Amino acid sequence: MNFHEYQAKQLFADYGIAVPKGIVARSPEEAVAAAKAIPGDLWVVKAQIHAGGRGKAGGVKLARSFDEVRDYAKAMLGTKMATYQSAGIALPIDCVLISEGTDIANELYLSVLTDRASKTITFIACAEGGVEIEKVAEENPDAIKSLHVNYVQGLQPYQCRQMGFDLGLNAKQVGQLTKIMMGLYKLFNEKDLALVELNPLAILTNGDLAVLDGKINSDDNATFRHPDLAAMRDIRQEDETEVLASKYD
Repeated sequence: MNFHEYQAKQLFADYGIAVPKGIVARSPEEAVAAAKAIPGDLWVVKAQIHAGGRGKAGGVKLARSFDEVRDYAKAMLGTKMATYQSAGIALPIDCVLISEGTDIANELYLSVLTDRASKTITFIACAEGGVEIEKVAEENPDAIKSLHVNYVQGLQPYQCRQMGFDLGLNAKQVGQLTKIMMGLYKLFNEKDLALVELNPLAILTNGDLAVLDGKINSDDNATFRHPDLAAMRDIRQEDETEVLASKYD
């Protein structure tokens, strides 16, 4: 199963991983109401489709007023969007995520997946995150860091700290990365996931790490064990406008 960004962030928050405040909207009016419920004067309007590369396709917009929030939401909702990750298929935009704006100093990449070659759960990280991660992997493969987790010992904090130092993080950020990686590892195992991707995992101007975008895929064969995930897949319109902001304080 694939999940929308707002659903992935809900799961991240459940496992103690810092994400910006966000509210889902299905109409321009709901988008404005969401922005009014989120403190600040900068918001991000993000189309919710099951594909990456939304920014380049016009599916991620920064709004500095409620009118801009309304206009961006109106322009996205009810349309279709194709990105370089959607295999040429235009996907419908039924809802948008209104998130608090953040000041980004740098973007990192972090993912966890099942590596069938090594038969391990593997973390992949890069200090050069963002929309060009595929280009980085092709042109500068040495920038990609990998960590294969021993299936008996499990993920150890010292391994997370080493990954942080390899990415050039300072001591405070290494501590935050350790918490994120340990949370992701627990989430990955407890929910029988196939892939978790944080891109970007941002370094904010205040020095903190925050997950600004996330992607989750779960193992369809394990759906019967996770009715909560199945409910996310089958969630109805009236439930998708639930305010998630309280979970992200």
